[in-house]
Amino acid sequence: MANSVLASIHVYPVKAAQGHAPREAVVEPWGLAGDRRWMLIDASGKAITQRPHPRLALTAVEALPDGGVRLSAPGREPLTVAVPDPLGTTVVSIWKDKVDAVPADEAAHLWCSEWLDTEARLVHMADPATSRPIDPAHARAGETVSFADGYPLLLTTRSSLDALNSLIAQGDHCDEGPLPMNRFRPNVVVEGTPPWAEDDWKRIAVGELTFRVAKKCGRCVVTTTDQRTADRGKEPLRTLARHRRVGDQLVFGQNLVPETTGTVHVGDPVTVLE
Repeated sequence: MANSVLASIHVYPVKAAQGHAPREAVVEPWGLAGDRRWMLIDASGKAITQRPHPRLALTAVEALPDGGVRLSAPGREPLTVAVPDPLGTTVVSIWKDKVDAVPADEAAHLWCSEWLDTEARLVHMADPATSRPIDPAHARAGETVSFADGYPLLLTTRSSLDALNSLIAQGDHCDEGPLPMNRFRPNVVVEGTPPWAEDDWKRIAVGELTFRVAKKCGRCVVTTTDQRTADRGKEPLRTLARHRRVGDQLVFGQNLVPETTGTVHVGDPVTVLE
């Protein structure tokens, strides 16, 4: 691990839409600053993701300095969305959680609904410090998360992706590989580790900041979605099912919870503490 470093950082301002890769990012208790503070919901208030709507992969998002976003998509005029007034909250559902969120303006709802061809509303999490606790089975009192699937950060390693791609190359759907890292939508990518070394990590340091490794990340159909075209295949789930099954989950990557806050930078050393 002496030569392990932070290879890339990824922030997704709108859950399930495209992200960007800054050279540095501020780590807050609930995740990277600006990560998944926005989310789309359906008519019933449930989160909209790439699972039923792979077209979200084609939705580009520019994060604005004031916390707003600029949305763009093929064939559509871009739309700038301001952070809404936090006074008018609504309860939304993300998996088993009920969370207070603030609806964006009607122009955002219309733009998103027309793009996805279904009723969709864009909402913002005003206060991630109190809005959504992490699953208590893997968290400590007071720890919270944004609109991410379950944990503040997701870590993957380049060596494990290389190993997975080698397995895919030996399988029935070898023509689908090699897969890029964006299939797994990580927040932080580490290079310089042995394949699957992250399976055994308990605590790590990235630069001067420390993180608790909460649990392995179970993967879903989103990983089979080409993030450039929104087309779907069989991989990597078919190969993960053969080689990376833990209980009822197919795993790749580790979920992290920050123990300290500050800034991480591409090139920071990554150290295993436990």
